[in-house]
Order: sequence, then structure tokens, then C-alpha cells
Amino acid sequence: MFISETQIRVRYAETDQMNVVYYGNYAQYFEVGRAESIRQLGFTYKDMEAMGVIMPVVELHCKYLRTAHYDDLLTIRTTLKELPADHRIEFHHEVYNENKKLLTVGRIVLYFVTAGGMQKTTMPVQLYDKLKQFF
Repeated sequence: MFISETQIRVRYAETDQMNVVYYGNYAQYFEVGRAESIRQLGFTYKDMEAMGVIMPVVELHCKYLRTAHYDDLLTIRTTLKELPADHRIEFHHEVYNENKKLLTVGRIVLYFVTAGGMQKTTMPVQLYDKLKQFF
């Protein structure tokens, strides 16, 4: 299992009139978690795109447990429970506040596809090699 954590501070523009993080912003927080988890492995989305592989989101599930507010420092925990064996990769996300209270959980499924033709493909070998040590 691969687990990474990254932090993000809630900006004023991400909140609504109730001083609560607008629900749609969690998809962006999850994206930050995914991108930074891959970066922590020494690989980036940009590297993958240069190889001709992109990762569109095909599913997004989110459950809101508690609210986050302006200026909160959030920890986004990103987990890969399985090493991808085909074109599909599934990330699990948890968002915690500074008091380590679980605020939101999410699951996102992406596909590896070719940039030019949107044909399903597999994870680039370079990323696979970096991840396999955790499984």
C-alpha cells in the first residue's frame, strides 16, 4: 500500500457565505493530493504527459463528515490500496484538519489513456517501478 500526505491551507475564495469550504473544492484538494503523491515518488503528471499518457477522471465519490473553514491547514492523505495492473488506477483520499479530525473522504478512479487517441493504456513503466516497492 502506498500512502502520502500533503498539506494545503484553505483560501478565502474557497469558502462560501457560511465560512465553510465549498463542497466542489474537495475535488481540487484530492487532485493536489494525487499530484503531490506522485511527485513524492520522484515522478510527475508532467513527466507522464511527456510520455504521451494522460489520466482522465472517470469516477468521483465524496463523503462530507465535518466542515473546513477559511485559513484551516488541511492534511490530505492519499492512498493507493492496489498496484494498478491495467488501465485503471484508484486513489483514496482523506482530509483532516489541524486537530486530526477526519473531515472528508473520497475515492477517485482514473484511466491511463494515450494523449493523442484517448485509447486505454497501462501505467508508464517508470511510475510502476517506483510504486511496486510498496506492494
